[in-house]
Amino acid sequence: MTAAVAEPFGPLEPFVHPALFYRDEDEYLDVTVPFVREGLSAGDPVAVAVPGKNLALIRDALGEAAEAVRLLDMCEAGRNPGRIIPGVLRAFADAQPAGRRVRIIGEPIWAGRSDTEYPACVQHEALINAAFRGRTATILCPYDVERLPEHVLADAHATHPTVIPSGSRLEQGSDAYAPGDVVARYNEALPPVPDALTFAFDSGSLSQARHVAVGEGTRLGLTGVKLDDLALAMAELTTNSVVHGGGSGVMRVWTEDGYVVCEVRDGGRLADPLAGRRPVPRDQRGGRGLLLVNLIADLVRVHRGDDGTTVRCWFAR
Repeated sequence: MTAAVAEPFGPLEPFVHPALFYRDEDEYLDVTVPFVREGLSAGDPVAVAVPGKNLALIRDALGEAAEAVRLLDMCEAGRNPGRIIPGVLRAFADAQPAGRRVRIIGEPIWAGRSDTEYPACVQHEALINAAFRGRTATILCPYDVERLPEHVLADAHATHPTVIPSGSRLEQGSDAYAPGDVVARYNEALPPVPDALTFAFDSGSLSQARHVAVGEGTRLGLTGVKLDDLALAMAELTTNSVVHGGGSGVMRVWTEDGYVVCEVRDGGRLADPLAGRRPVPRDQRGGRGLLLVNLIADLVRVHRGDDGTTVRCWFAR
């Protein structure tokens, strides 16, 4: 799985990306609702993608004005953090007139996110800066300081160039801003699972690899659309390995915590940190494999190493 090397982090203007730290509902609404109303007054397209409870708070506080806002439950739309940039943020921003500032409230990290999900969440927050660099957009990201661990709040300072402290409406610069360091730090190795079904494949066994994955997914309890999604993900990833990752790879399938998990390892190097998170132009041929996997899986984790790349996917049973 190989992609061109990118220099993703640089000057952001006119992109604005503050983290909002809040302690309770009042502090949450004190910033988010004026943010939305100011955008509507200026004629800016506005979207709100936050967990369901907070979505209801904002919707109720806006009243009739909520009808002019794109409202999304992030627990559903952003279940997999890897789909938020292409499927939520860029999907909304790219649909607006060129040059028009868009305003988005995005809350991808909430109490209840698992330790398994978190590395993908924090990498997502760091990569927003690369995905929107130079775009006319403001993305406000709330963080619950009462319910989120200290390391999560510290990471928020590293992934956002500006912050709004609890109890304030004013942005200030973040002295800890270092999104590239965050992406690298959470590029965590994904150790093999000893009892997983393992299948080595090459160009001559791609079809067999897909059938093996579907058979094991069925045995482990996947049915219907989820089973179809697993089949599609494995077809895309194994093909990528053959075409871009050295011609072969290893596929594994197992179950954990209510999910069927599958992964593909190969000898390719995935250098572009935005691979699979960037919308693909309609007239471009290819380049959609990892993006498609992000859009259909419940979670995707990627490890980039000197000796190859691992892509691991979770599908809820």
